[in-house]
Amino acid sequence: MAFTKKAAQVLGVIVNRPFKSSGFAGQSLDTRSFTSLAHGVHVFHCPDEVGIVAKLSDCIASRGGNILGADVFVPENKNVFYSRSEFIFDPIKWPRKQMDEDFLKLSKKFNAMRSVVRVPILDPKYKIAVLASKQDHCLVDLLHGWQDGRLPVEITCVISNHDRGPNTHVIRFLERHGIPYHCLQTIKENKREGEMFELVQNTDFLVLARYMQILSGNFLRSYGKDVINIHHGLLPSFKGGHPSKQAFDAGVKLIGATSHFVTEELDAGPIIEQMVGTNFLPLVERVSHRDNLHSFVQKSESLEKQCLLKAIKSYCELRVLPYEKNKTVVF
Repeated sequence: MAFTKKAAQVLGVIVNRPFKSSGFAGQSLDTRSFTSLAHGVHVFHCPDEVGIVAKLSDCIASRGGNILGADVFVPENKNVFYSRSEFIFDPIKWPRKQMDEDFLKLSKKFNAMRSVVRVPILDPKYKIAVLASKQDHCLVDLLHGWQDGRLPVEITCVISNHDRGPNTHVIRFLERHGIPYHCLQTIKENKREGEMFELVQNTDFLVLARYMQILSGNFLRSYGKDVINIHHGLLPSFKGGHPSKQAFDAGVKLIGATSHFVTEELDAGPIIEQMVGTNFLPLVERVSHRDNLHSFVQKSESLEKQCLLKAIKSYCELRVLPYEKNKTVVF
């Protein structure tokens, strides 16, 4: 369903309307009052029916909120509705607890499968644990993204099946920031998932930053929350050991990276983000006959880092919703 100007007006988003025209009683939304307002995000997934957009808009407007942007997706020939709305509001006029109650009423009214609201300045950050193996590139980039404030998460710990010496860059970084590091060396007969579960059960989701172990179906079911993975875009043609060398030797001109949710089926979970690099697309990376194996690997790893960070950020911003059995809606 196209999101037309008329629909936007129903939502209370008047095209090109300046902030100061917002309908807060006795208060203009200028630069002086903007700092007292909070930013919220709401996502909604329910069976499709007439009036959902209007009710969502009314819920926010009735509490003095103002919608800054909204995105709606209604798949063709599917009786399902998806939306993501960003809005600003006065926390004094619309307390956080009341907001939850208001959106819960909407959820019940429309039999929603998912209704989530977040207010970043009021709500706790997502707690995550990061799993990594020998390769550091995704782990290091994630840690720096967290340090720079680009990832709105709290890292509870880093878990690895490989030991890292006390003077390594990663260990020094973690010690400096007080992030625990757990080495759970594994063997084929013992993946130490029981110990891992104890370390991660208080997290909101997990990130596999090139963790080269397969999580069992039993672990995934016991954990019961989302797990985000990253892998190179050389599958399925180049599997097994040294896929980059296989691809390089084959003269590959297209490389990429895929971030997806982890399921029991290996590397086949719903896709969150993908990035590519070619000779003809200078958007991310180029691959050409001038590359050697070292530069080929570097470009592949660069894509993996960017792809994983973007996937985590999208997830934290409530941009990712499950769609059908093995797809996602990414607003």
